Amino acid sequence: MPRILTYNVHRCLGTDGQLSPSRIADVIAAYEPDIVALQELDVRRARTGGVDQAHVIARALGMQMHFHAAIKVMDEEYGNAILTHRPSYLVRAGRLPGLAGRPAIEPRGALWASVNIGGADLQIVNTHLGLRRAERLAQVDALLGPQWLGHPACREPVILAGDLNAIPRSRAYQRLAGHLSDAQAAPHVRRPQPTFPGRMPMLRIDHVFVSRAIEVLRAEAVRSPLARVASDHLPLLIEFRVVQRMHVVREVGNLPKGGIETVC
Repeated sequence: MPRILTYNVHRCLGTDGQLSPSRIADVIAAYEPDIVALQELDVRRARTGGVDQAHVIARALGMQMHFHAAIKVMDEEYGNAILTHRPSYLVRAGRLPGLAGRPAIEPRGALWASVNIGGADLQIVNTHLGLRRAERLAQVDALLGPQWLGHPACREPVILAGDLNAIPRSRAYQRLAGHLSDAQAAPHVRRPQPTFPGRMPMLRIDHVFVSRAIEVLRAEAVRSPLARVASDHLPLLIEFRVVQRMHVVREVGNLPKGGIETVC
């Protein structure tokens, strides 16, 4: 059965103070996911030694990589990525709204890739939402809107993954749960597991939401000894199957298959 893993890697800085993209790759490789949604990647940033972390991790896993920079200053970038060894193409990448009059708030973004799983085109949206409630609500509204999950091309089956900075009681979570299902609330999952902070997880802020065409078979926070130190978040692993194959449009507006729409 296919697996997706979402993981806030905290720029590959572990709780032991060590920077190590290869350690992040080792955590992921042990669980053999088909799709990986990563948040908080540094690309060519001085603070992390100028390494392209997205490329290093993808190469170590033997996966294709789609990256979107939420922050870009000169050659330095910081953002999110979708990795997979399945046939895929990037559909859209762009920023999410912040708060009016608060330009100092960290920019947030999302990226959407189409990944072929057993003949079905699975639409994957990976994101990292803001720290403030009003900011998260605006970003959730944007994700549910016509440019992302509400786009005609974003048809079943669909997965939204990432660090949402939203606990299940929050309005942002509830808003998403009105449209998609929390993978950790699926009937086959015994109990939801927290992912943050990594050493002693107490909060469920990393999530995978799925559409009706996806049956979740397993969901667990990865609690290996290496995962507990590699980042300040634990990865969340979901095993699933597509139970309803539905035609997915292969064009976005005038974009050809394999095209990318970037909105800054």
